Amino acid sequence: MKKKRIASVLLLLAVVLAAVAGIKTYVDYQVRAAAEREYESLAEMARETEAPTEISTEAETEETEAPYVSPIQFDELRKINPDIVGWLKVEGTEIDYPIVQTGNNETYLNTDFEGKKSVAGAIYLDYESEPDFSGRHNIIYGHNMKNGSMFKDIVKYKDEEYFKEHQDITVYTPEREYHLRPMSVLYTEPTGMRRKTKFATEESFQAYVEEMTKGCDFAQIPEKPLEQLWSFITCSYEFNDARTILYAYEAAEE
Repeated sequence: MKKKRIASVLLLLAVVLAAVAGIKTYVDYQVRAAAEREYESLAEMARETEAPTEISTEAETEETEAPYVSPIQFDELRKINPDIVGWLKVEGTEIDYPIVQTGNNETYLNTDFEGKKSVAGAIYLDYESEPDFSGRHNIIYGHNMKNGSMFKDIVKYKDEEYFKEHQDITVYTPEREYHLRPMSVLYTEPTGMRRKTKFATEESFQAYVEEMTKGCDFAQIPEKPLEQLWSFITCSYEFNDARTILYAYEAAEE
């Protein structure tokens, strides 16, 4: 009788634990889905534009270059979060997000663009990179989410065919656009050297680029020396605390 009672208790405990796990999984799914919907709504809002007003003056000439007008509504996005510094879009992927920056690399690990606590966090620029992306090394982080959102697609660049098929990376800012090409991808430890942003000489920067991209299974290295290095970093699971890094460079104007 005692053994049957113990067996019944253990069975009941197993059922309760399974139910709790199921509820946790469901809640986790709902939280992640809500975060994904939020960023989809932001992407739609960011591109809502009014038809431009045509202005012509006698002073206009063919030589006059029109000022850059971003397709992203940064003024509206700043009302939601003044930390916004850019917008990242990778053609053919789910990556279509605002980029934020603050005075540390912890805040946006678990805080979304609207300032709410979120497991998805936000896509953010390293606090030691230049906020206008004018520095030598622009480092951008995002979570590797199981539902395919945020920087999940960065990990897919480790497949050579995927790498070759997803070549168009665009970073929009209020002042200009950066059109990037993937250069190499690898998984590695999250060492401090990977986030170096200041270089004493041109030679030290070029040596850094060569060292950081060493050991990749495949790469497309531009013929000319790089003016900037772009790093897109996310978690991966080759070993404990691993990181996948996609390195990119600015494409030459056609």
